[in-house]
Amino acid sequence: MLKKLFPLYLFLIGVGLLMASCSALPTRPEPELPSPPSSEFLPPSLSPGPPHRQVRIFPDFIALISQPGETLSSLAAQYLNDPSLDWWIAEFNGITTLTPGQEVVIPLFPFGRGGLTLKGYQMVPILSYHKFSKDKANLLTVTESAFAEQMNFLKENGYRVITLDQFFDFLDFKKPLPPKSVVITIDDNWNSVYEIAFPILKKYGYPATLFVYTDLILPGQKMLSWDRLIEMSQNGIDVQCHTKSHRNLNKRNGQESFKEYFEALKKEVKESADILRKRLHKDVTYLAYPYGETNPLVIGLLMKLGYRGALTVDRESNPFFVHPYRVNRSMIYGTYNLKEFEKNLTAFHDGGFR
Repeated sequence: MLKKLFPLYLFLIGVGLLMASCSALPTRPEPELPSPPSSEFLPPSLSPGPPHRQVRIFPDFIALISQPGETLSSLAAQYLNDPSLDWWIAEFNGITTLTPGQEVVIPLFPFGRGGLTLKGYQMVPILSYHKFSKDKANLLTVTESAFAEQMNFLKENGYRVITLDQFFDFLDFKKPLPPKSVVITIDDNWNSVYEIAFPILKKYGYPATLFVYTDLILPGQKMLSWDRLIEMSQNGIDVQCHTKSHRNLNKRNGQESFKEYFEALKKEVKESADILRKRLHKDVTYLAYPYGETNPLVIGLLMKLGYRGALTVDRESNPFFVHPYRVNRSMIYGTYNLKEFEKNLTAFHDGGFR
């Protein structure tokens, strides 16, 4: 009898050892997920309530029948504590508007990571501006009326202006983005950013990122002062690094040795960030490459110094798999009409990977 059972004992022992060894293997950390709303903090409306309300709460979603007067934004405010998440409910249910008596499911966890669907994948355009003028335009100078027209175009055509932090959360699979998301960035220290672009951005409630180089932060009529940078930083403009002197990081100067080149690079990207942190009391985690140029040494240095990402001026929208230190941006020329502006707003790649 024991002889017959002996092979079975060996098999069970082998299974036990295999399970023990598997449990010791390192596992890949799961992507960061937002915690589901705690019942301790949910609004009273999240309780099932009277039968006519027809709300049911599940671990991953809420199901309800919409009531007269409710909108996608009001549902997002009530159940997700953020009215701007109306797109989240709309996309999950495949709807654009809400009617009374409509069955609605409100997801409590992210879905569609990276904007990837069976039809294609999401692209995020990042716009790059430089200088503004009341009425004179050239390649790098956009007139006040043209900028206002472009910002209004975004609003009227369903684009959502997001922050650079939100974009990088999208790349890190932390949070999805609304369809037709777009990022606005501005390079250099021109005073016209404060005098022309800043009031228009405030009017529409649009965030933007301003990349400055610290050697040219000066009081005067043409260049931005620290007082104006502080004011903008406190009112929706994320001030980030454009190096110290605006030198081309991709090239050695003259007869620079490799050691001299490396030390110069470090000074350009570290000292400038330190100055901005000290004067503006904020994190500096992004860099726009002067002239849009970079190389592996520069990227390695940025990674070592704790930068989260960096941006070029390669004219293309960004999928979730873009290199975080070679992010694309489309320069908006002052000579563009509205149709040419729209060509830089590709928000979806229709089709498979290629």
